[in-house]
Amino acid sequence: MSPQAGSPAVEEGVPLARLTTVGIGGPARAFVQPRTLAELEQAVAWAFERGLRVVPIGLGSNLLAADAGVEALVVRLAGELAAVDIQGELLVAGGGAANAVCLHRARAAGLGGFEFACAIPGTAGGGVRMNAGAYGSDWSQVLVRALVVDSGGADWLRLDELELGYRHSALRPGQIVARVEFRLVPHPPDDVKRTIAELNAQRKATQPTNKRTFGSVFKNPAHELGAGRMLEACGLKGHRIGGAQISPVHANFIENTGDAKAVDALALMAEARRRALEQFGVVLEREVELLGDLELPPAGETL
Repeated sequence: MSPQAGSPAVEEGVPLARLTTVGIGGPARAFVQPRTLAELEQAVAWAFERGLRVVPIGLGSNLLAADAGVEALVVRLAGELAAVDIQGELLVAGGGAANAVCLHRARAAGLGGFEFACAIPGTAGGGVRMNAGAYGSDWSQVLVRALVVDSGGADWLRLDELELGYRHSALRPGQIVARVEFRLVPHPPDDVKRTIAELNAQRKATQPTNKRTFGSVFKNPAHELGAGRMLEACGLKGHRIGGAQISPVHANFIENTGDAKAVDALALMAEARRRALEQFGVVLEREVELLGDLELPPAGETL
Protein backbone atom coordinates (compact mmCIF):
# COMPACT_ATOMS: atom_id res chain seq x y z
CA MET A 1 0.00 0.00 0.00
CA SER A 2 1.06 3.60 -0.44
CA PRO A 3 -0.08 6.89 1.16
CA GLN A 4 -0.76 8.28 -2.33
CA ALA A 5 0.66 8.19 -5.82
CA GLY A 6 4.33 9.11 -5.92
CA SER A 7 4.81 8.48 -2.21
CA PRO A 8 7.15 5.91 -0.67
CA ALA A 9 5.65 2.46 -0.32
CA VAL A 10 4.32 1.50 3.10
CA GLU A 11 5.38 -2.03 4.03
CA GLU A 12 3.42 -4.27 6.37
CA GLY A 13 4.73 -6.65 9.02
CA VAL A 14 8.37 -5.54 9.03
CA PRO A 15 10.07 -7.14 12.09
CA LEU A 16 11.28 -4.50 14.52
CA ALA A 17 14.07 -6.86 15.59
CA ARG A 18 15.67 -5.93 12.24
CA LEU A 19 15.33 -2.21 12.91
CA THR A 20 16.47 -1.89 16.54
CA THR A 21 20.01 -1.97 17.90
CA VAL A 22 19.08 -4.50 20.59
CA GLY A 23 17.57 -6.84 17.98
CA ILE A 24 14.24 -7.35 19.76
CA GLY A 25 10.68 -6.76 18.58
CA GLY A 26 7.81 -8.19 16.58
CA PRO A 27 6.26 -6.81 13.38
CA ALA A 28 5.28 -3.21 12.78
CA ARG A 29 1.73 -2.77 11.50
CA ALA A 30 3.23 -0.48 8.85
CA PHE A 31 6.69 0.87 8.01
CA VAL A 32 7.79 3.68 5.70
CA GLN A 33 11.01 5.48 4.76
CA PRO A 34 10.17 8.97 3.48
CA ARG A 35 13.00 10.80 1.69
CA THR A 36 11.54 14.31 1.49
CA LEU A 37 9.51 16.60 3.73
CA ALA A 38 6.52 16.22 1.42
CA GLU A 39 6.73 12.42 1.61
CA LEU A 40 6.93 12.58 5.40
CA GLU A 41 3.88 14.83 5.61
CA GLN A 42 1.97 12.47 3.31
CA ALA A 43 2.91 9.44 5.40
CA VAL A 44 1.84 11.13 8.63
CA ALA A 45 -1.48 12.18 7.06
CA TRP A 46 -2.00 8.61 5.80
CA ALA A 47 -1.55 7.25 9.33
CA PHE A 48 -3.79 9.95 10.84
CA GLU A 49 -6.62 9.05 8.45
CA ARG A 50 -6.42 5.42 9.60
CA GLY A 51 -6.12 6.14 13.30
CA LEU A 52 -2.58 4.75 13.44
CA ARG A 53 0.03 6.14 15.80
CA VAL A 54 3.20 7.42 14.16
CA VAL A 55 6.49 6.25 15.69
CA PRO A 56 9.85 7.60 14.48
CA ILE A 57 12.51 4.93 14.97
CA GLY A 58 15.75 6.65 13.99
CA LEU A 59 18.60 4.14 13.95
CA GLY A 60 16.68 1.93 16.36
CA SER A 61 18.63 2.82 19.51
CA ASN A 62 16.98 3.66 22.84
CA LEU A 63 14.00 1.45 21.89
CA LEU A 64 12.52 -1.76 23.28
CA ALA A 65 9.71 -3.06 21.05
CA ALA A 66 7.08 -5.57 22.13
CA ASP A 67 7.44 -9.20 21.06
CA ALA A 68 3.90 -9.05 19.65
CA GLY A 69 4.83 -6.06 17.50
CA VAL A 70 3.54 -2.49 17.33
CA GLU A 71 0.18 -1.27 16.01
CA ALA A 72 1.60 1.89 14.45
CA LEU A 73 3.22 3.42 11.40
CA VAL A 74 6.94 3.14 12.11
CA VAL A 75 8.99 5.81 10.31
CA ARG A 76 12.69 5.80 9.43
CA LEU A 77 13.83 9.00 7.69
CA ALA A 78 16.00 8.68 4.58
CA GLY A 79 17.21 10.75 1.61
CA GLU A 80 17.31 14.48 2.25
CA LEU A 81 15.76 13.86 5.68
CA ALA A 82 18.98 12.05 6.66
CA ALA A 83 21.43 14.41 4.92
CA VAL A 84 23.86 16.87 6.54
CA ASP A 85 24.86 20.31 5.28
CA ILE A 86 27.23 22.98 6.60
CA GLN A 87 26.11 26.61 6.37
CA GLY A 88 28.81 28.76 7.91
CA GLU A 89 28.82 27.87 11.61
CA LEU A 90 25.46 26.09 11.32
CA LEU A 91 25.28 22.35 10.92
CA VAL A 92 21.92 21.57 9.29
CA ALA A 93 20.95 17.91 9.62
CA GLY A 94 17.97 15.87 8.58
CA GLY A 95 16.19 14.36 11.57
CA GLY A 96 17.32 10.94 10.39
CA ALA A 97 21.00 11.93 10.03
CA ALA A 98 23.28 9.67 12.07
CA ASN A 99 25.22 11.50 14.75
CA ALA A 100 28.39 9.90 13.36
CA VAL A 101 27.76 11.55 9.98
CA CYS A 102 27.07 14.91 11.63
CA LEU A 103 30.35 14.61 13.53
CA HIS A 104 32.30 13.74 10.40
CA ARG A 105 30.92 16.74 8.51
CA ALA A 106 31.52 19.08 11.46
CA ARG A 107 35.15 17.95 11.81
CA ALA A 108 35.78 18.30 8.08
CA ALA A 109 34.41 21.86 8.22
CA GLY A 110 36.55 22.77 11.24
CA LEU A 111 33.59 23.05 13.62
CA GLY A 112 33.61 21.90 17.24
CA GLY A 113 31.07 21.58 20.03
CA PHE A 114 29.38 18.36 18.90
CA GLU A 115 32.16 15.95 19.90
CA PHE A 116 30.17 14.63 22.88
CA ALA A 117 27.70 13.05 20.44
CA CYS A 118 30.26 10.39 19.49
CA ALA A 119 28.93 8.49 22.53
CA ILE A 120 25.33 8.60 21.27
CA PRO A 121 24.57 6.01 18.55
CA GLY A 122 21.43 7.68 17.29
CA THR A 123 20.20 10.49 15.05
CA ALA A 124 19.95 14.27 15.16
CA GLY A 125 16.17 14.09 15.48
CA GLY A 126 16.20 11.41 18.14
CA GLY A 127 18.61 13.55 20.13
CA VAL A 128 16.11 16.42 20.10
CA ARG A 129 13.30 14.20 21.40
CA MET A 130 15.24 13.12 24.49
CA ASN A 131 17.76 15.97 24.71
CA ALA A 132 20.49 13.37 24.32
CA GLY A 133 23.73 14.04 26.08
CA ALA A 134 27.06 12.66 27.25
CA TYR A 135 30.32 13.84 28.80
CA GLY A 136 28.78 16.94 30.36
CA SER A 137 26.99 18.30 27.29
CA ASP A 138 23.70 17.73 25.48
CA TRP A 139 21.55 18.89 22.57
CA SER A 140 20.36 21.99 24.43
CA GLN A 141 23.92 23.36 24.35
CA VAL A 142 24.17 23.38 20.55
CA LEU A 143 20.63 23.31 19.14
CA VAL A 144 19.11 26.40 17.50
CA ARG A 145 15.75 25.10 16.24
CA ALA A 146 14.05 21.99 14.85
CA LEU A 147 11.51 21.43 12.09
CA VAL A 148 8.76 19.26 13.56
CA VAL A 149 6.08 17.41 11.57
CA ASP A 150 2.76 16.12 12.85
CA SER A 151 -0.77 15.65 11.51
CA GLY A 152 -1.15 19.43 11.36
CA GLY A 153 1.86 19.92 9.07
CA ALA A 154 5.42 21.15 9.59
CA ASP A 155 6.58 23.93 11.93
CA TRP A 156 9.94 25.23 13.15
CA LEU A 157 10.30 25.20 16.94
CA ARG A 158 12.96 27.27 18.70
CA LEU A 159 15.11 25.95 21.52
CA ASP A 160 12.94 27.58 24.19
CA GLU A 161 9.77 26.11 22.63
CA LEU A 162 11.26 22.61 22.74
CA GLU A 163 11.74 22.93 26.53
CA LEU A 164 14.80 20.68 26.64
CA GLY A 165 15.66 19.30 30.07
CA TYR A 166 17.49 16.23 31.36
CA ARG A 167 16.57 13.51 28.84
CA HIS A 168 13.35 15.41 28.13
CA SER A 169 11.69 17.63 25.54
CA ALA A 170 8.22 19.05 24.98
CA LEU A 171 7.75 16.91 21.85
CA ARG A 172 4.58 14.83 21.97
CA PRO A 173 4.00 11.29 20.68
CA GLY A 174 3.41 11.40 16.93
CA GLN A 175 5.66 14.41 16.32
CA ILE A 176 8.68 13.78 14.11
CA VAL A 177 11.80 15.93 13.89
CA ALA A 178 12.45 16.38 10.16
CA ARG A 179 15.38 18.80 10.34
CA VAL A 180 17.70 20.22 13.01
CA GLU A 181 19.97 23.27 13.10
CA PHE A 182 23.02 23.21 15.38
CA ARG A 183 25.20 26.24 16.16
CA LEU A 184 28.83 25.09 16.41
CA VAL A 185 32.13 26.94 16.86
CA PRO A 186 35.27 27.08 14.69
CA HIS A 187 37.84 24.57 15.89
CA PRO A 188 40.90 22.95 14.27
CA PRO A 189 39.87 19.64 12.63
CA ASP A 190 42.80 17.79 14.21
CA ASP A 191 41.72 18.91 17.68
CA VAL A 192 38.15 17.79 17.00
CA LYS A 193 39.44 14.44 15.75
CA ARG A 194 41.64 14.00 18.81
CA THR A 195 38.79 14.77 21.22
CA ILE A 196 36.50 12.29 19.46
CA ALA A 197 39.20 9.60 19.62
CA GLU A 198 39.68 10.18 23.35
CA LEU A 199 35.94 10.05 24.10
CA ASN A 200 35.48 6.94 21.95
CA ALA A 201 38.33 5.19 23.76
CA GLN A 202 36.72 6.08 27.08
CA ARG A 203 33.36 4.78 25.90
CA LYS A 204 34.77 1.48 24.64
CA ALA A 205 36.58 0.95 27.94
CA THR A 206 33.45 1.46 30.05
CA GLN A 207 30.47 0.38 27.89
CA PRO A 208 29.52 -2.81 25.98
CA THR A 209 29.95 -1.20 22.56
CA ASN A 210 30.35 -4.56 20.78
CA LYS A 211 27.09 -6.03 22.11
CA ARG A 212 23.47 -5.65 21.06
CA THR A 213 21.92 -3.15 23.48
CA PHE A 214 19.47 -0.26 23.31
CA GLY A 215 21.83 2.05 25.18
CA SER A 216 21.32 3.32 28.72
CA VAL A 217 18.41 1.65 30.50
CA PHE A 218 17.75 4.21 33.24
CA LYS A 219 18.27 7.93 33.70
CA ASN A 220 20.87 8.89 36.27
CA PRO A 221 19.07 9.66 39.56
CA ALA A 222 19.67 12.61 41.87
CA HIS A 223 22.13 10.58 43.91
CA GLU A 224 25.88 10.45 44.41
CA LEU A 225 25.88 7.20 42.44
CA GLY A 226 24.84 7.09 38.78
CA ALA A 227 22.41 4.39 37.65
CA GLY A 228 25.21 2.07 36.50
CA ARG A 229 27.22 2.29 39.73
CA MET A 230 24.05 1.90 41.79
CA LEU A 231 23.00 -1.29 39.97
CA GLU A 232 26.55 -2.62 40.17
CA ALA A 233 26.42 -2.11 43.94
CA CYS A 234 23.17 -4.11 43.91
CA GLY A 235 25.12 -7.07 42.48
CA LEU A 236 23.37 -6.99 39.11
CA LYS A 237 26.31 -7.13 36.68
CA GLY A 238 25.85 -10.26 34.57
CA HIS A 239 22.37 -11.00 36.00
CA ARG A 240 20.38 -12.85 33.35
CA ILE A 241 16.74 -13.55 32.58
CA GLY A 242 16.03 -15.59 29.46
CA GLY A 243 18.16 -14.32 26.60
CA ALA A 244 18.79 -10.90 28.15
CA GLN A 245 21.48 -10.01 30.65
CA ILE A 246 22.64 -6.94 32.51
CA SER A 247 26.01 -6.14 31.01
CA PRO A 248 29.05 -7.42 32.92
CA VAL A 249 30.82 -4.26 31.69
CA HIS A 250 28.26 -1.57 32.69
CA ALA A 251 25.20 -2.35 34.81
CA ASN A 252 23.02 0.31 33.13
CA PHE A 253 23.03 -1.65 29.86
CA ILE A 254 21.03 -4.76 28.93
CA GLU A 255 22.57 -7.08 26.34
CA ASN A 256 20.76 -9.39 23.93
CA THR A 257 22.78 -12.60 24.24
CA GLY A 258 21.20 -14.00 21.07
CA ASP A 259 17.58 -14.89 21.63
CA ALA A 260 16.32 -12.26 24.05
CA LYS A 261 12.66 -11.30 24.16
CA ALA A 262 11.22 -7.96 25.19
CA VAL A 263 9.67 -9.61 28.24
CA ASP A 264 13.17 -10.76 29.32
CA ALA A 265 14.56 -7.23 29.14
CA LEU A 266 11.49 -5.82 30.89
CA ALA A 267 11.86 -8.36 33.70
CA LEU A 268 15.50 -7.32 34.16
CA MET A 269 14.46 -3.68 34.32
CA ALA A 270 11.83 -4.47 36.95
CA GLU A 271 14.33 -6.43 39.05
CA ALA A 272 16.87 -3.60 38.77
CA ARG A 273 14.30 -1.06 39.97
CA ARG A 274 13.27 -3.33 42.83
CA ARG A 275 16.84 -3.70 44.07
CA ALA A 276 17.67 0.01 43.69
CA LEU A 277 14.59 0.92 45.73
CA GLU A 278 15.30 -1.71 48.36
CA GLN A 279 19.00 -0.90 48.78
CA PHE A 280 19.12 2.84 48.13
CA GLY A 281 15.52 4.08 48.42
CA VAL A 282 15.76 5.40 44.85
CA VAL A 283 13.11 4.99 42.14
CA LEU A 284 14.99 4.66 38.85
CA GLU A 285 13.27 6.19 35.82
CA ARG A 286 13.67 4.44 32.50
CA GLU A 287 15.49 6.17 29.68
CA VAL A 288 14.66 3.56 27.04
CA GLU A 289 11.41 4.11 25.11
CA LEU A 290 8.90 1.25 25.16
CA LEU A 291 7.04 0.49 21.92
CA GLY A 292 3.86 -1.55 21.78
CA ASP A 293 2.08 -3.31 24.63
CA LEU A 294 4.89 -3.05 27.20
CA GLU A 295 4.69 -1.60 30.67
CA LEU A 296 7.23 -1.49 33.44
CA PRO A 297 5.63 -2.36 36.80
CA PRO A 298 5.81 0.12 39.71
CA ALA A 299 9.16 0.30 41.47
CA GLY A 300 9.48 -2.49 44.00
CA GLU A 301 7.49 -4.95 41.91
CA THR A 302 8.75 -7.60 39.50
CA LEU A 303 7.20 -9.26 36.47
